[in-house]
Amino acid sequence: MTDTPEPASFRLAYVPGVTPSKWARVWNERLPGTPLSLALVPAGEAEASLRAETADAGLVRLPVDRQGLHAIPLYTETTVVVLPKDHRLAEDAEAAELGLADLAEELVLHPQDDALVWESLPGLAAKERPATTRDAVELVAAGVGVVIVPQSLARLHHRRDLTYRPLADAPQSQVALAWLEDRTTDLVEEFIGVVRGRTVNSSRGNTAAAAANTAAKKPAARKPAPQQAGQKQGGQKQGGQKQGGGRGRPTAKKAAPKRGKPGRRS
Repeated sequence: MTDTPEPASFRLAYVPGVTPSKWARVWNERLPGTPLSLALVPAGEAEASLRAETADAGLVRLPVDRQGLHAIPLYTETTVVVLPKDHRLAEDAEAAELGLADLAEELVLHPQDDALVWESLPGLAAKERPATTRDAVELVAAGVGVVIVPQSLARLHHRRDLTYRPLADAPQSQVALAWLEDRTTDLVEEFIGVVRGRTVNSSRGNTAAAAANTAAKKPAARKPAPQQAGQKQGGQKQGGQKQGGGRGRPTAKKAAPKRGKPGRRS
């Protein structure tokens, strides 16, 4: 780890569709004195914000340029196709999951901020690419084609007149935690522990937070019980016996006189 001074707050960038609220809640409970500053950035600008050091870490979509960056994959999303509710593929109740072959005759929109990496798009290609995924969803609602996105983006841009179905054999989006290699501060290590589910005591980040949590769980020292009246400390006698485990000597009983044979009368 570097000796770079830690900022007053921890700045976390995240891309659309990613929800850091669960991790933010754990952070606030663990480090209440270090605010977590969240910044939503366009998917294409997340890496740039890290390299410009406007964020200490970021929840990004892979792939990213690993030159000078660390990235820990967190989870992989289900890929879905967004289409109108009255679309023929949406009306087929048996088609819970669609395949790329089902889109062969469909106009498939390809937004410029597409979160998926394609070798070749399925279906029919549109003449123009929408600027954003939001724009593509608006076109689908207008009856112009369909769009393939990670499930979190389908939920983010949800509309009542649209639905989505899981799409098999399609590329998937992987979300990762990324940060600059030379900016691996204690706070970065602490956030790594949060997203990986480490407990306070096992976290390698903020040792002060771990120490405070350990101290809070430590039971208070037990006070010695007050001495009762008549008791004496140490091994002194009490009621004919010594305290501390030793038994007092038994008092010798007075020997009974021996009864001899009666003397003979002369």
